[in-house]
Amino acid sequence: MNKKVFGLLMVTLALLAFASPVFAQGAEKVVPPETVKWIVLTSGFAMAIASAVCALAQGKAIAAACEGLARNPGAAPAIRFALLLGLVLIESLGLYTLVIIFIKVVP
Repeated sequence: MNKKVFGLLMVTLALLAFASPVFAQGAEKVVPPETVKWIVLTSGFAMAIASAVCALAQGKAIAAACEGLARNPGAAPAIRFALLLGLVLIESLGLYTLVIIFIKVVP
């Protein structure tokens, strides 16, 4: 086995061995009911803001792509690829927000 690969494997194993206490179960925290209400309320606002920003960004990206296609139809494949990649990255903002909300709200 190559020395570099072996060294990388050993470092990875050492990191995994030292990181195992991180996943140990700790004491359960008691959250007051007032805090739960605020968590749910702010989660709703966070999702609304993330969705609004995603919609605005996607609209701007599509408008720019349409303008680029109108100016230079020969660059359609490159513009289409950049548009789809940008839309995927923009949409990930909303999905990450939704995942974080589920982590925080759902026990």
